Amino acid sequence: MDELKLLGVALGLASLAGINLYLTVFVTGLAVHMDWVTFSPALHHLEVLGDPIIIGVAGFLYVIEFFADKIPWVDTAWDSVHTFIRPVGAAALAVTALGDANPVFEIVAALVAGGMALTSHVAKAGTRLVANASPEPVSNIGLSLAEDGIVLGGLGLIVWNPIVALAVAVAFAVAVIALLPRLLRGISAKLWLAWKKLNALPEDDKESTLAHRLPGSFELQLRRAHASKAEIAWSVPCLSGGGPRLTPNLRGWLAALSEEPDSIFFIARSFSGAVVLEVDVKGARVEHRSGFLCDKITITHRDGSPRHTFLFECGQTKVSRALAAAIENCTTSEQPAAAAA
Repeated sequence: MDELKLLGVALGLASLAGINLYLTVFVTGLAVHMDWVTFSPALHHLEVLGDPIIIGVAGFLYVIEFFADKIPWVDTAWDSVHTFIRPVGAAALAVTALGDANPVFEIVAALVAGGMALTSHVAKAGTRLVANASPEPVSNIGLSLAEDGIVLGGLGLIVWNPIVALAVAVAFAVAVIALLPRLLRGISAKLWLAWKKLNALPEDDKESTLAHRLPGSFELQLRRAHASKAEIAWSVPCLSGGGPRLTPNLRGWLAALSEEPDSIFFIARSFSGAVVLEVDVKGARVEHRSGFLCDKITITHRDGSPRHTFLFECGQTKVSRALAAAIENCTTSEQPAAAAA
């Protein structure tokens, strides 16, 4: 049981360090220095965190993170730098907590601790990227304060019952790993949209058509899934936003066939293979919105139930509006360029 508690402290601290390394070290060191907690002999190595120099350095870095963590996109840059720092710091905390354990066990525990810190870090960074899709700072401030609250609450849970803390940390890591493909897709999509926004031409300098040529590999996917020799009326690069049978954050193409004006097709590739989704647009309601990172088209089926969302890179407002109008009027067989004109 003592070994399990020791492991709970080590991995619990590591998981919290993945969210905010400096706050974890600062509060733990301050608690030791002020005698707010008393460690068992097995954890006496953690008393080094109570050194005033460690408390001072961790506190100084936490003050910087406190402000950086609340500014949109600055928080993402900060998280990017700490992708390497937090797991390493977490592994060091775990090894310190284990003290004079068997060297083999220490190495294994350090690897596990680094992995658990990385999972919590990815969850934090991915959530911030989603929040940064909106330029307002309120959501970033709220998330930052919530993360600090989680760290403080987690430290209290470790003191109260290390075994329960271990169970919570393991459950959280398993949940993040299960959602990892979705998280990675979300991070990749937001970074891609941000890069496109940074490199976008002024709207007036862009062509007013999205009638691009569908790449051969995507056309082959479409022909295989939908046996039709009809000419491709138009094709548009976009991101999936979600909907029935539509996985969000897939980079692909939206296309229409000239002989089937009542349907559009989303073609993409995912970890599980090719994706070809046919969306019935006859009588559908189409909503277009311009956002900070992208333009969004939401298609609501005529019976009001299925809703599919597609995202278009920043700077494509004219063409995405023209496309939305074409879909809503059931004229998808026409070139979007004509609608834009």
